[in-house]
Amino acid sequence: MGRMSGPYIIRGSVSLPEAELTWRFSRSSGPGGQHVNTSDSQVELRFDLAHTEALPQVWKQRALQRLAGRLVDGVVVVRASEHRSQWRNRETAAVRLAALLAEASAPPPKPRRPTRIPRGINERRLREKKQRSETKRGRTGRDWS
Repeated sequence: MGRMSGPYIIRGSVSLPEAELTWRFSRSSGPGGQHVNTSDSQVELRFDLAHTEALPQVWKQRALQRLAGRLVDGVVVVRASEHRSQWRNRETAAVRLAALLAEASAPPPKPRRPTRIPRGINERRLREKKQRSETKRGRTGRDWS
């Protein structure tokens, strides 16, 4: 087949360590005809997030917190079975894991600083509102005869 097109960059100079990835292959469901019954094309990629040294400590804590619902004993599992070829499924799983870790370890967004509406703008809005109200009140047909 070919070599994996790693290393898979998480963010900056941090990438997925090939040595800490555990691969499992099984028969995939879906299209493929007789080929399905003979090839182990489904890929399951496991990464021990709780015990890795590849991620900076801050990132690791953030990822552990955000992925808590997905982790089983500190291990994150990604499956891929879209493609008929095991190699392409490996690529997909590795890219998906890198993206998942990048998102989970990203710093929180800066808090929004509320802005104040300048007094002049607010006064102008109220003045225009009052004028519009007067215009509409003038349209009532009470004094028409």
